[in-house]
Amino acid sequence: MKIREELAGRLWAAEGSGPVEWVTSPGLTGYEDAVRVMEARAEAIAKGRAPECVWLVEHPPLYTAGTSARDEDLVDARFPVHRTGRGGQFTYHGPGQRVAYVMLDLKRRRPDVRAFVAALEAWVIETLAAFTIRGERREDRVGVWVRRPEKGPGAEDKIAALGIRVRRWVTFHGVSLNVEPDLAHFGGIVPCGIAERRYGVTSLVDLGLPVTMQDADAALRAAFEDVFGPTATSLAG
Repeated sequence: MKIREELAGRLWAAEGSGPVEWVTSPGLTGYEDAVRVMEARAEAIAKGRAPECVWLVEHPPLYTAGTSARDEDLVDARFPVHRTGRGGQFTYHGPGQRVAYVMLDLKRRRPDVRAFVAALEAWVIETLAAFTIRGERREDRVGVWVRRPEKGPGAEDKIAALGIRVRRWVTFHGVSLNVEPDLAHFGGIVPCGIAERRYGVTSLVDLGLPVTMQDADAALRAAFEDVFGPTATSLAG
């Protein structure tokens, strides 16, 4: 189902504003540096001094703990652990995973955080549809999931995680899509606090698709524009 059908009557384009700046950083971006950049940009957006922005990065291997993280869900701190102000629990970031930091002004779009999270999930679902993957949302589990019947009854794997923060109605943090990360690295945590064995983690390549990061970026951008409106490329990085 296309996003415009799924979100009929509540599209997220900001009327009367310019395109969202689309920035892709090469190489690996340090997490603390990324947070500093996001916070500064969100403040500038809130003050009307900068356009909205989506920033695509890859991080070196690390774990982040959201505001709901439980200490017991950190099983093996084999990588640096960053406590962060985003919502959610523990997650992993690393090479082969596309992290999209989304800095939008909800005052100019729709000041509804829960609906914004649903729109982010829908954005990822349409991105996956470009690769003929059926991604699904779950009412009791944040993120985007793929059914894996070959693993057993009711088995599902998470392919994308979400975690956001909102300050003065400007969003930051965002989504992470598993393109080709080392899935063994998720073993150091209980991802998103979900310990049931039938729920695991997957990636585009793990599902048998020879998708590059560039392929994923193109699909992410096309689906983002379908939900949130036009973008403009930035050479910053």
